[in-house]
Amino acid sequence: MRFRLLPACAINQQNPGTEIWPLSEKASIIPEKRHGIRPDRVSANARKVVERLQEAGFLAYIVGGSIRDLVLGHDPKDFDVATDATPEQVGEVFRNARLIGRRFRLAHVRFGREIIEVATFRGTGEGGKDEHREVDQGRLVRDNVWGSEVEDARRRDFTINALMYDPETSTIRDYVDGFEDLLKRRLRLIGDPVTRYREDPVRLLRAVRFKVKLELELDPPTAGPIPEMSELLHDIPPARLFDEILKLLMGGKAWATFQALVGFNLWEPLFPNLFDDPGNPPALVEQALKNTDQRVAEGKPVTPAFLFAAFLWRRVEQRAEELTGEGLPPVEALAAAGEEAIAEQAERVAIHRRFSSMSKEIWCLQPRFEKRRGKRPKRLMAERRFRAAYDFLLLRALENPELQELADWWTAFQEVDGGDRQEMARAAPGGGKRKRRRPRKRRSAAS
Repeated sequence: MRFRLLPACAINQQNPGTEIWPLSEKASIIPEKRHGIRPDRVSANARKVVERLQEAGFLAYIVGGSIRDLVLGHDPKDFDVATDATPEQVGEVFRNARLIGRRFRLAHVRFGREIIEVATFRGTGEGGKDEHREVDQGRLVRDNVWGSEVEDARRRDFTINALMYDPETSTIRDYVDGFEDLLKRRLRLIGDPVTRYREDPVRLLRAVRFKVKLELELDPPTAGPIPEMSELLHDIPPARLFDEILKLLMGGKAWATFQALVGFNLWEPLFPNLFDDPGNPPALVEQALKNTDQRVAEGKPVTPAFLFAAFLWRRVEQRAEELTGEGLPPVEALAAAGEEAIAEQAERVAIHRRFSSMSKEIWCLQPRFEKRRGKRPKRLMAERRFRAAYDFLLLRALENPELQELADWWTAFQEVDGGDRQEMARAAPGGGKRKRRRPRKRRSAAS
């Protein structure tokens, strides 16, 4: 069923008389002495883009998460600009601009390694233009109409992401009380929460991400509908959910984010039936999340492949045991079980192949840790995924005390050199004597 979305307005259509955002068409102007953003903390290239667009006669502001982060005292990763210039007009102003996008055209203005994304103000479909804005079962599937400055602010998801910074005057323009929400450390959706979640269910995940990442309190009307609307995530393409999972878990607060996802009933729609009780996950999973956070804090590289290996391990291990019982060798059983688990998970979250391949390598190296005699340890250490697989073994030992001796042995083996390693390999348990191969029969010359 498809129907046109009602024009955006300041009244809740389901409950007339209830305001769903501030009614004023006039922005609140916040001066520098209040917002505290020093011009030197703003990208010089973003300032240059705004300046040149304004000189060309257009409205232009630095918008979104960068302004939110600066007000909170954080360092933004990138800077975006919003303007009333169309992408083609932006291209005329900047010869180094590249137009991208199909559903909604954008301009990327490149300055060396920095890219400033420039978007035209987006509208809400008023004034007879609502044919450009369409929903399916409440979900927004088409939204590609230009709009005004105030419309652009109101169509954003959260009030704290709707602030517009003018570097020429060093002021913030605020149409939705987002600045006050930042001061109160409050996260609030713009508009009716139920409607906004239905338009784009990914906002359910974004609410959790911003709450945890920025340590904000969710406004009760924003938080209330989340658990009961979690099933809407089934309507989101698995590839898009994968991108959101990376943002949720790779930012340095994976463990807190996991707990919040479970608390808001959002974990199961993403990773169904992995744990008996998501609120009490396996020790391996909890420690994998905490280790990821620690590595981010220390500035070390992290990979989602390790987390996916932890999330799916119980399912993979159980299935591999079944396949081993059917006569498949351990490594082949793990490989087959891993393929099944990843394919099943792809129905909800499509894990990119480069990460799923690494997860499978981590799993398939586990049986090789048990073979400690001769040259096998040295050959295992030469594997490119050895370190990740070893770290995974340590996590497995948290759940299975029988693996602790094995984990300790491998820890010690890496700390010694040369002759000591050879001695450890000679004295290591397991492996037994290698079977002598039967000599091949030589084929006779006549045959």
